[in-house]
Amino acid sequence: MNVLVFDIETVPDVEGGRRLYKLDGLNDKEVAEVMFHARRQETGGSEFLRLHLHRIIAISAVVRTRDKVKVWSLGEVDAPEKELVTRFFDGIEKYTPILVSWNGGGFDMPVLHYRALLHGVAAPKYWDTGEADSSFKWNNYLSRYHSRHTDLMDVISLYQPRATAPLDEIATLLGFPGKMGMDGSQVWDSYMRGEIVNIRNYCETDVLNTYLVYLRYELIRGHLTQTEYEQECQRLRDELMKEDKPHLNEFLAAWR
Repeated sequence: MNVLVFDIETVPDVEGGRRLYKLDGLNDKEVAEVMFHARRQETGGSEFLRLHLHRIIAISAVVRTRDKVKVWSLGEVDAPEKELVTRFFDGIEKYTPILVSWNGGGFDMPVLHYRALLHGVAAPKYWDTGEADSSFKWNNYLSRYHSRHTDLMDVISLYQPRATAPLDEIATLLGFPGKMGMDGSQVWDSYMRGEIVNIRNYCETDVLNTYLVYLRYELIRGHLTQTEYEQECQRLRDELMKEDKPHLNEFLAAWR
């Protein structure tokens, strides 16, 4: 079974904000400030936008197939959002992988749903709950308690909001690098400075952390023996060394 571990990075959907708040004549930065202000008013302090107001600028993945493991970001640096979303769902249509995320059920997938809705991106297999393929009735991507999409944060916390933990802290506790280069709160400012490559690199290191936590999860539930777990970790190390990219080398250096 192919495994696709994924992570997304987003910025305010200023085009949507311009329509919703009737802000014609304002530039992107000014529109975003209005959106943040409205959200602070709504929440009493937090400016983290509601999920339908996020625009995807990067999707990074670790893919484990039968004979290899690979990390990369979908599309070219200047790829439009619709292309990124289409590539993501096309991969599901073609390979039917197990999706793995950290908080993907609470953030990444709802955002992908909204953006697919906006762009009209069809994904019949992803949305199937048994109508087209009867096996999907018992294991599909949409059910919270099915494993075709394994949200590690949800599963490990036993679906208890009070028990959830940030990926960065769990990765660090397990001896993995954790956050590198930036965090999600810095993405918008980096994007406005044109630093999309840095954002994609950050997204790739985040998804590597998720993959390593997933390997540990597979170990504790008996799907990998200790020897197999160590082999999978070494396989990933070897792949990152072969890629020989600065951000991946930094990740390797921080991985104990």
